[in-house]
Amino acid sequence: MKRLLRAVMLGAGVGAALLGAALAGPAAAQNYPTRPIRMVVPFPPGAASDFLARVLGQKLGETWGQQVVVDNRPGAGGLIGGTLVARANPDGYTIALIGQPHLTAALLSKNPPWDPIKDFTYIAMVASMPNVVTVGPGLPVSSLSDLIAQVKAKPGYYNFGSAGVGSSSHLAAEMFNAAAGLKAVHIPFKLLGDVIAEMYGGRIQYYLFPLPAVMPVLREGKIRPLATGGRTRTVALPQVPTMSEAGLPGFVSETYFGLLGPAGIPKPVVTRINAETVRLLKTEDVRNRYLQNGADPAPSTPEGFYKVQIDEYARVKKIIQDLGIKPML
Repeated sequence: MKRLLRAVMLGAGVGAALLGAALAGPAAAQNYPTRPIRMVVPFPPGAASDFLARVLGQKLGETWGQQVVVDNRPGAGGLIGGTLVARANPDGYTIALIGQPHLTAALLSKNPPWDPIKDFTYIAMVASMPNVVTVGPGLPVSSLSDLIAQVKAKPGYYNFGSAGVGSSSHLAAEMFNAAAGLKAVHIPFKLLGDVIAEMYGGRIQYYLFPLPAVMPVLREGKIRPLATGGRTRTVALPQVPTMSEAGLPGFVSETYFGLLGPAGIPKPVVTRINAETVRLLKTEDVRNRYLQNGADPAPSTPEGFYKVQIDEYARVKKIIQDLGIKPML
């Protein structure tokens, strides 16, 4: 009898513990966050992801009364920042704002330290944006058609830049070259300042940037925009035609960014971060700041962002295979 009573009491204790654990998730989400949050950006300050993270992070911090610290961790095409997030405690206090390089970094690694799909929790889409074709001030072209004609006339003579082999800017430029029938030399860079200096000096003739990354430089007039890759003209550069309007009918060149965290973040915490992110992306302040800098707010559910990742992974993998780019790291 004593053994039976002890077993019943033990069972009751285990049941209470399981019930407590089940209730802890919603309770933790209700109180979340209770301390500062780290938002990792796998690229240096000034990158498009950095701009998006700082605007959103500031507003999330104001809403929650807890600081959201943007932590730039550049290197290895995004592998360094991604590794930090993948290995973090899945409690919602380490998240990241990522773009296409989250996928390409793993695809171009011989031994990727993480799987870009399985090792992360998808939280929300944040923004999409067009790539913009830019040229240095000394290049004697006034339109996209002029650039295409000039590069076509001398195959292999002109140079285009990117943020590295397999980066979103590299893939965007290669797709542009293929659509326009161009043959040019790829020159990868690590720092935005180096790119601008080389374009200004005339050693790099063109570059396809995610628009927010280059808006400050365009405003200063250091380099010139010829066309944007969106389906319609962008609010930030209404006078600049789309690539489709400017000589490549039907051609679109866009990229996207979103929030994710390590695999295993409790669903109630994901739901809370997602709900606040979606709400903020619909506010006039955040929308205007994004739009004026070339980004289109693109709020989504976690499931919606996951689907985008799956579809984009297949698309980018095919592009890399078609271009014959081999894993390097």
